[in-house]
Amino acid sequence: MRHALPMLFAVLVMVPGAHAADPSAGRATAEQWCANCHRVAATGPGPVSDAVPAFAAIARNPAATAAGISTFLRTPHARMPDLSLTLRQSEDLAAYILSLRP
Repeated sequence: MRHALPMLFAVLVMVPGAHAADPSAGRATAEQWCANCHRVAATGPGPVSDAVPAFAAIARNPAATAAGISTFLRTPHARMPDLSLTLRQSEDLAAYILSLRP
């Protein structure tokens, strides 16, 4: 039993995506890559239209999950450029978006 904790830690370190998502890093990514089209702050200036949701609106969607947002960000789709985000970047960005949830 005393070896279980170090073994669990070793497994978690080796599992992709097993890091704690960092909303601060996600915000930095959002400001760099997303702010040209989306309002990335909870309030304030920034482009937004009916076709491009504000991050706070995405966060308010009760169906939005970290896994769902992260997968969406790494899946190419017509209206959004493929930013080639890493898994970590997409998870951090999802954590930031969900941090805007009221």
